[in-house]
Amino acid sequence: MAEISNVFLATLSGEPTETTPIWLMRQAGRYLPEYRAVRKRAGDFLGLCYTPDLATEVTLQPIRRFGFDAAILFSDILVVPDGLGQRVGFRTGEGPVLEALRNEAAIDALSFGRLVGHLAPVYRAARQIRAELPTDTALIGFAGSPWTVATYMVEGGSSKDFAKVKTFAFSEPVVFAKLIDLLERSTVAHLEAQIAAGVQAVQLFDSWAGVLPPNALRHWVIDPTARIVERLRSRYSDVPIIGFPRQAGLHYQAYVDQTGVDAVGLDTTVPSEWAVEELGGKVALQGNLDPALLMAGGQALLDAATETWLGFRDSQHIFNLGHGVLQHTPPDNVAKLVDHLRSLDAKGSAA
Repeated sequence: MAEISNVFLATLSGEPTETTPIWLMRQAGRYLPEYRAVRKRAGDFLGLCYTPDLATEVTLQPIRRFGFDAAILFSDILVVPDGLGQRVGFRTGEGPVLEALRNEAAIDALSFGRLVGHLAPVYRAARQIRAELPTDTALIGFAGSPWTVATYMVEGGSSKDFAKVKTFAFSEPVVFAKLIDLLERSTVAHLEAQIAAGVQAVQLFDSWAGVLPPNALRHWVIDPTARIVERLRSRYSDVPIIGFPRQAGLHYQAYVDQTGVDAVGLDTTVPSEWAVEELGGKVALQGNLDPALLMAGGQALLDAATETWLGFRDSQHIFNLGHGVLQHTPPDNVAKLVDHLRSLDAKGSAA
């Protein structure tokens, strides 16, 4: 584990810091012209994920440009179903396209045994990135949480209403549980391999947690996450785990209390005062500037960034967005955000 002089890792460990750590979800992506150039060379999106030199390059690009306190391994949550043997592709303007799972036979055809070997290029990229990162910059690994990954696997891609996956989960819970169990084991194996390759913290993305009703959210989001955290801790007790149950609303509290995560990512709907009061004494808080404000820029961005910084000042806080950087965000806006936060930290330390 890297020394705790890194402010991101120190914040996750509960240590006081003089500055607020910052990184952004989807900080390596299409808003950067240098990323678009590398993406064009890769040929297709999975080719970029599975080519260690190129994945290393795009991971490092926002670190060189903005000096974030953490890099996040460039990959995708859908490398797990791809590694299990489900057909996965990405179409321009459409996003992920998968050969949809609709029955028990399709689940049984997946192969846990091929996962880690198939994803070996991802772990090679992690080793290369850690070797090339500045020593004071942390490396984050990640995976999709079982429910969110299952939505893509059953729906066959993105969805607006999640009708197919919810119908499957509600009407055939025993069969659907087989898929969730497989994804739990796969998520643990995938994250353990990333940790062995040099990542220093991991994040679980549950982007579609908020589409479930309360009992189902507990069953398909909170319980699997708790089991994943427990299994990871049994082997890597010193690696911090960040959970991001997007749009979980009031269920953020149960998620924090019952999963055992070290930090929770907050979406843009969560008021800072509520989060600090209800969650801040239990875990580090990460978030939660609206990505649209980052894209808009100007005084609106600076005012909102100040409000976020002040709102979370009395907690262990990692500055981030409430979701990923939007495609058409001007890179200059990101640079101005980082400069503004550093200025706020400097003024706060001097006060």
